[in-house]
Amino acid sequence: MSKTQIPTGGIADDAISEEHIDATALTGNTALEAQPASDDEVLISDAGTLKKLDIKHIQNTPAFHASSDNTLSVSTNTNTDAACNIEAFDSDSKYDTSTFRFTPGITGKYFFYIQTRISESSGRIQVALYKNGSALSQSSGHIEMENSGAGNNTFTGVSGSCITNCTSTSDYFEAFVWHKDGSTKNMTNRVFLGFRIAGI
Repeated sequence: MSKTQIPTGGIADDAISEEHIDATALTGNTALEAQPASDDEVLISDAGTLKKLDIKHIQNTPAFHASSDNTLSVSTNTNTDAACNIEAFDSDSKYDTSTFRFTPGITGKYFFYIQTRISESSGRIQVALYKNGSALSQSSGHIEMENSGAGNNTFTGVSGSCITNCTSTSDYFEAFVWHKDGSTKNMTNRVFLGFRIAGI
C-alpha cells in the first residue's frame, strides 16, 4: 500500500473513517476475556467530544454481601446493630467487618437488603437500614418490615429491602434489628447486602 505524507496543517476533519483504523492501532489489540477492572477505561462520545470513562461508573459496584457466624443477643425494644461480621464478597473493600458499616465512597442510588431470624419469640421483630447513624425517613428508603414470632421451639424470620440515595462520599449505611418480646432474645442468620445501581 502506498504511503501518503500528512499535509502541512494536519489531517482535515472527517478525513479518517473506520476503514482507515486497524486493530493494531490499539495499545493492546487482543480481546479482553475477563471482567474489566474498575479502573479500566472505555472511549465514549459525550455530545461529540471523545472522553475516557472508567468502567466503575457503569458497573453495579461498590457491592458487598455480609452475614453473621454467631448469635446476637438483643434486648427488648432496643435498636441493635445487626453486626454482620463475615464477608461473602466486597468488591471495593467498602464494608468494614469491625464497625459493620458500608461506606461506598461513590454517590448514586443503592439497593440494600437486610434479614434476620429470632429464636422462640412471640413478639414483634423488625429490620431497619440506617444512614449516617439514623434510620432512614419514609421518603428516602425507610425499611420497617415486620413479623410476629410464633413462640416456643420456633424460629421466625423477617427481611426488608429498599433503594436509597448516597449523596456524599462520606455517607455510611448500617443494618439494624429490633424486637419487642419483653425479654432479651437471640437473633441468628443475619444478612446485610447492597450495591450501587448503575445508570440511574
